[in-house]
Amino acid sequence: MSIYIGNLSYQVTEEDVTSIFAEYGTVKRVQLPTDRETGRMRGFGFVEMESEAEETAAIEALDGAEWMGRDLKVNKAKPRESRGNSGGGGRRSGNRDGFSRRY
Repeated sequence: MSIYIGNLSYQVTEEDVTSIFAEYGTVKRVQLPTDRETGRMRGFGFVEMESEAEETAAIEALDGAEWMGRDLKVNKAKPRESRGNSGGGGRRSGNRDGFSRRY
């Protein structure tokens, strides 16, 4: 299981997050995604803790708490949605073998 943390300051580090969550148990992993183009933190992250009880305690204590000038959003992370081809998406041009024809 994993915890989602939203509305993080862009200056936060993995060490900052680890120290806050360590107050509620053993932190196994912290992930802070960054923007591919700018390298800047995206304002959210994920934390994995040793047990579900520790994760529950952290969620209850930190959800809505003010930290680094922001009100945190902390809850159980939802499974990542697949990015398959179901449900539309991009337009396909050309005939059935994928080649476009000029007229």
